[in-house]
Amino acid sequence: MELAKLSTFRVGGPAKKLVVATNESEIIAAVENAGKEAILIIGAGSNLLISDQGFAGTVLVIKSTGSSLDQDACSGGTITVSAGENWESFVERTIEQGFSGLESMSGIPGTVGAVPIQNVGAYGHEVAEFIARVRTYDRSREEIVTFTANQCGFGYRTSLFKEEPNRWVVLDVTFQLKVGELSAPIMYRELANELGVEIGSRVEVAKCRAAVLKLRKSKGMLLDETDSDTWSAGSFFTNPVVSTSVAKALPEEAPRWIVGDNKIKVSAAWLLQNSGISRGDRLGGAGISSKHVLALCNTDNATAQEIIELAKKARKAVNDNFGIMLTPEVRLIGLTLD
Repeated sequence: MELAKLSTFRVGGPAKKLVVATNESEIIAAVENAGKEAILIIGAGSNLLISDQGFAGTVLVIKSTGSSLDQDACSGGTITVSAGENWESFVERTIEQGFSGLESMSGIPGTVGAVPIQNVGAYGHEVAEFIARVRTYDRSREEIVTFTANQCGFGYRTSLFKEEPNRWVVLDVTFQLKVGELSAPIMYRELANELGVEIGSRVEVAKCRAAVLKLRKSKGMLLDETDSDTWSAGSFFTNPVVSTSVAKALPEEAPRWIVGDNKIKVSAAWLLQNSGISRGDRLGGAGISSKHVLALCNTDNATAQEIIELAKKARKAVNDNFGIMLTPEVRLIGLTLD
């Protein structure tokens, strides 16, 4: 099977072996049957760029479903969700059930099992803020291991599970959410402007979700079968975290945020736009989204290699202009930017 069919980029060669697991027992059996062989785990395929040569090992597609809710009036809701559940559907369901917290991460494609790996975040919040524990299968020890949130090694778009991608297989994730009609504090200027409120304000959860979905759609960040700008993996690069001295060398107008002692996060989109990379740029069948400079797209029957070459061009332009090397947010399978 061509893995292009399992990727939102719509590229990728054949799988040596493909296994679809619909429950926890099938996930563990597939992992154990693979032994020491390489495994590629796919949920929704929304954060992967797979080589045109495909994957020379077992591809495990996780389709497990189900959830349980433990709720009380004081602590809110503790919700355990199977790894294969659709993330956007889960977020929508929590809001319908009266919970708040995940609304700023509405519209993100993917599965629940993928979100702790990347420590998915959007509009000022990260999923780590709302995770209570992650239950995994440890390929090294051949046993189920549960991590509390503070054991997960969460950081900006990273985690213990991302640092050791071939070891841990996420089985389910438990979230701790509050019951309430008001959102988590609005911490992102663009979203605050869209809502017409000040930073730190709270708004109705449904209103926040609607604003987030509107912004994501305007940037081509909501999957659409008819719009090739969305045939991507969202933001291709993370916002780089640099030292204070590096940030000071940037022009004053460059957006930046303090994230720690001597650590400044700067806008990857601004760096690209000010390095000669523009929306709509093309390289073969690959393109920069016409809606958002951070999204690389399969504009016209692109190959994975064409997308990589465009990413290399963009990365080199930023490094040449500002001395900052962008890091891919997308997981590269059989490909490299070096």
